[in-house]
Parts: sequence; structure tokens; C-alpha cells
Amino acid sequence: MSGIFGVYYFDGQSAEPNVLQQMSDTLAHRGSDGADIWYQDNLGLGHRLLWTTPESLIEIFPLEKNNLVITADARIDNRNELISALEINHFPKEKITDSEIILAAYQKWGEQCPEKLIGDFAFAIWNKREQKLFCARDPMGIKPFYYYHSPNIFVFASEIKALFCLSEVPRKLNELKVAYYLEMFCEEQTTTFYQDIFRLPSAKSLSLDHNNQKRINSYWSFDPKREIKFNSDTEYIEAFQEIFFEAVNCRLRSAFPVGSTLSGGMDSSSITCTARHLLAKSGDQQLHTFSAIFPSLPEEDLRFIDERCYMDKVKSLAGLKSHDVRADLLNPLIDILWQDEEPISAPNLYIHQGLYQCANQQGVRVFLDGIDGDSTISHGWSYLTELAYTGRWSSLIKEVNAVSRRCRLSRKLILQKYVLEPLFIQPFTYLWQWLQRITHTAKPIRGLVNVNFAQKVRLLAQMQTVIRSQPALLFSSRQNHWLSLATGLYPHVMEIADKTAARSSIEARYPFLIVD
Repeated sequence: MSGIFGVYYFDGQSAEPNVLQQMSDTLAHRGSDGADIWYQDNLGLGHRLLWTTPESLIEIFPLEKNNLVITADARIDNRNELISALEINHFPKEKITDSEIILAAYQKWGEQCPEKLIGDFAFAIWNKREQKLFCARDPMGIKPFYYYHSPNIFVFASEIKALFCLSEVPRKLNELKVAYYLEMFCEEQTTTFYQDIFRLPSAKSLSLDHNNQKRINSYWSFDPKREIKFNSDTEYIEAFQEIFFEAVNCRLRSAFPVGSTLSGGMDSSSITCTARHLLAKSGDQQLHTFSAIFPSLPEEDLRFIDERCYMDKVKSLAGLKSHDVRADLLNPLIDILWQDEEPISAPNLYIHQGLYQCANQQGVRVFLDGIDGDSTISHGWSYLTELAYTGRWSSLIKEVNAVSRRCRLSRKLILQKYVLEPLFIQPFTYLWQWLQRITHTAKPIRGLVNVNFAQKVRLLAQMQTVIRSQPALLFSSRQNHWLSLATGLYPHVMEIADKTAARSSIEARYPFLIVD
């Protein structure tokens, strides 16, 4: 967790240190362990540093080396592999910083370097020799990157509020984004609630030369055709455990106490138990856990959400230092509006804010989170649709019976929701919506958007443009899983979580969102 920012002028203007300092001050909450700026002629970079990893304690930002200058909010997890491949052997590994690794990767592989990096990152590299700015954001969009670009200037930052330190950046409402928000449409990944202020999408790089020619490239994407096959359930379990243990282990790298969310669910519980095991094995400190509880809720409401009995089973294990947060007493609406800069789709965000604040009080800076185990592993419901669509009836009956027993749902309800509706009702619904679109009688789906306003911003046409490349009907569980992971919802959620964690000097890490 750190803050990055920079400005690149194309009209002959020089980068002004006082403007860069204003941007730094605006992002002060993102890094209290160091702040600096670098500027030369028409370009300036800056950084707010928050120490988290052992190597971050010796980081110098912005780092200038071999005609390159970098500012980065980054944690590189495949350090050993890259140090070997890049032949960085002039120092012990623990003396090599992540920014040095990124710069060496850029020197060796150029603009293809993000393909080689595993971890969470957003960075900008200024190539003085080529007069080119190169930026990149990690595959899942864990680290944020916002920018404004005009014929005269390019300015970027970890948070939108820092962009407004420059008078050239307008504060104009993006009405189309408002309509998207009310429709809960998260597929569009580049726009913000401000006109002409954009986010660099996840798994994308951006390059900008001295002629103001901008190019955005995709360096990674999910491969829905890739399939891993083993001979038995045991082999699948062992393969998953190997990947999951590594995903947790590489996120434990910290110079400070490590914490983890702990609800009664499988996601956070599995991460907590695995982290506890790995920390004990390495002889490191105890793992802190943070749980939200609601003891003052009326009994008739509490019985539907109270997970304390499941939490307590995990808390009873050795090697954990547990903390409970009274989430029923939290109400930080004004703080949330300031920190997140835009309307959000996370009504329970205040709970995480309370957990982060508690973690900060315990000296924790690295915080493991179970987002989003359900979607990563997949809910599996679409597999029932696939079995019916492909005529594998005996397998369908077997799976429906198993789901019915496990989830205590009636077989009739399961068949209706995951077989009849997807195969027979949804196709006609999509056909009706298509007919409405071509006859110009379509209305906003959720009814929250005024019809005249929707027509003004061309809402349905804009939505259709975004989703045109996506298949309307998916009867393959693999395709459905891929589509759910490729949605713009993930970067949106990650940006919200990042800003919330930054307020408490916390770096949130997500073992379920590892990519390879």
C-alpha cells in the first residue's frame, strides 16, 4: 500500500514542484513512512510510502536508475524467480527491492514486462532516453490507477482526489456513469463518475510518448479454454492445496504483524487456518484475526447472521490472537464518502473499515481477506444447467439430489431455478429485450433510472456497446465462471477496498485472487 502520482506536460510547461507537493499532501493517508517527488523539465513523479514488506524498509521512491525513473505501489510475489531470470546478483536477495526488480524487468523485456510479474501492482516508469512514460496495473486490479489525458497534459494518481490538485483537470459529472450505477452495470471498466477522468483497467498497460500518442495494451486475460485434468479427486485436492498454500504464503511477507479477517464462512476460515499453519511452521509471530459481531441486534434478526459459533471453532486453535469488532455500533458514512470519491456498491463497507481500524491499533499492516472465494472456486450452479443442456440426465439427477441434501433446498426449486429458467425462460426474455431495443421501446431494466434521463445519455445503446462481445446465453459452466471473473465488478470492488484500507495504513491482500 502506497500512493503514486505524476504529471506529463506536452505544451512546453515545466512540472512544478509545488503542484507535485500538493498531490503528495492529498495522498498523505496512503503513506506515512516517506514522501518524495522527482521532476525534470516537463515531467514529474511522486510517491507516498507505506512500509509493509521487509524490502520496503529500504525502498527509495521515486527511484532513478539507468535513465529510468519509477514510482510504484507494488508487491512482487515471484521475486526469487525474477531475481534469477534477471541475474540481479549484486546484492543479497533481501537487499533487492521490488522497484528494482520491476525496473530490471522493464530493461530486459520492455513493455512486455508486466507479463512476467506476479503480484499486486500499479506503477509508472519514465524512460528518459526515449521520452516515454509507461504504466501498468496488475491482472485483477488490486492496485488503483486513475488518470486524466488532454492535448496538453497527462496526470495520474492512486486516487482521483489527487488529480484535482491541477487546475487543468475538470470536475464535471459523468451522467452516463450515474446511469450505469443505478442500473448496477459494472461491465464498463474505464470510466469514472467524472467526465474525462479514467481508470486504467486491470491487466492493461499504458504508454505515452513525447508526441502525446497514447497506447493501451492488454497483457493478460483469462483463458476459458485452458483446462487442468487429473485422474482422481485426491489429485485435484492436492493440486488445489499446493496452489492455495502458495497463494497464502507469498502474501505473508511482512515486516509487521499480519492479520486476517475471520467470519464464519469458508473463505476467511480457510485463509486464517492456512496462514496460522504457515506462520507457525516458519516460527514467525502469531496471526491476528478480526471478526465483526452484532451482539445488540434483536434475537429474531441475529439468528440469521450470527456466525460466532463457527468463528469460535477457529479461534480455539493455537497461534491466533483474536479481536472482535462491534459492527452494530459503526456508522462512518461521512468518512466513506470522502475516502471513496464516488458512489459505491458496497453497503457493508463500514464493517471492513472498522476491521481495518482495529487492525491498525494492533500494529497490523498486512491484512489477509477472503474476497472472493465463492467466485474464484465458482458457485457451481451453472454446472446443473450445463448437464441439462447437454442431456446428461443421470448426472443431473445425481447432482440435484446431492445439492438438495447439502443445501437443504427442495429439488423442485433447484430444477426450476437452474434448469427450467436458464433453458426455457431466459432465452425468451433475451429475445423480448432484443425486440424492444430494435423497436426503440426498451426501458431501463431496474426502473431506478428516469426514462428521459436514460434516453439523454443513450443508456441502453451504451450498455449494448459494452456487452456486445459477450455471449448472451451461456450453457457451459466454464464459460459462466470465466465471464463472472472477467467482469468489471472485481476492479471496482478492489478500488473501494484499497481506499478503505489506505485510511488505516493497511495493505489488504487476497489469496483467492492469485493469477498465473
